[in-house]
Amino acid sequence: MPLVDGPTRDDPAAAPPPLPAEFLYGATSLAQCPRDALPEVAFAGRSNAGKSSTLNRLTGRNALARTSKTPGRTQLINLFAVAGGGRLVDLPGFGYARAPKARREAWERAVRQYLSRRENLAAVVLVMDCRHPLQAADQAVVEDACQRGLPLLALLNKADKLSRSRQAATLRAAVAALPATAEPLLFSAATGTGVTAVRGFVARHLAMTAGASIGSVPRSPQAQQCR
Repeated sequence: MPLVDGPTRDDPAAAPPPLPAEFLYGATSLAQCPRDALPEVAFAGRSNAGKSSTLNRLTGRNALARTSKTPGRTQLINLFAVAGGGRLVDLPGFGYARAPKARREAWERAVRQYLSRRENLAAVVLVMDCRHPLQAADQAVVEDACQRGLPLLALLNKADKLSRSRQAATLRAAVAALPATAEPLLFSAATGTGVTAVRGFVARHLAMTAGASIGSVPRSPQAQQCR
């Protein structure tokens, strides 16, 4: 089922506040990630999907995550501490990047290893350009999350670039294509559409696991419904 946004940016008093976060460091591999039990919500997506802009919108910080007109600038596993506990993780973008093939492949391996093996991972936010959603690399992220029973929020970003009828059609197609463990949401980092729902999703999954050891966090019984 699609996730429905709550109060919009036109009702700031009712909307949850920005997620307070600070940059920690960038890791080149899973082995360099912190060794503790703090929960993490990871942001994954193609290099031109608007992942860094999405993080900046959620945190209310224009430059928390580095943005650029040149896709592929996120080249490390960037970790951000969230006030109150937990971390946001900005994974390297896959797809286009002005870098040698060997380096791009190394980034993609780091992403897949993080998604498939990171015990701290509590949920995944997949950022996609709604005009070109669920490409092969996006589907690989969905499969990784589904196989682990991890909640996944599939953001159909840049929704402001579509008409209302095309937004509705895109959302219906995403609902039909995604497994039961994934929730699609129309989103726009530029206008703030959907930001309330995303902040709630992130805060909920960080809070759900903050008091438990990561190994004891229950995984969704819907993991068997991957398709």
